Amino acid sequence: MDHSRVLAERLVVAADLWEAGVAIRRQSIRREHPRASETDVSRMLGDWLQQRPGAEAGDGPQPES
Repeated sequence: MDHSRVLAERLVVAADLWEAGVAIRRQSIRREHPRASETDVSRMLGDWLQQRPGAEAGDGPQPES
């Protein structure tokens, strides 16, 4: 298998994992807020994706200051 095909497959796997993670977080929000409308759940999910507690500065190692 050539290198570009391997990279393409890895990208597909990464996208699938991202989608699964978002779906899991959406379900968590629904459990935490059972009376929330779908609009509210989507808003809370968007807020969480923007803020991501514990990863405010991103996912990678941070440069030392």
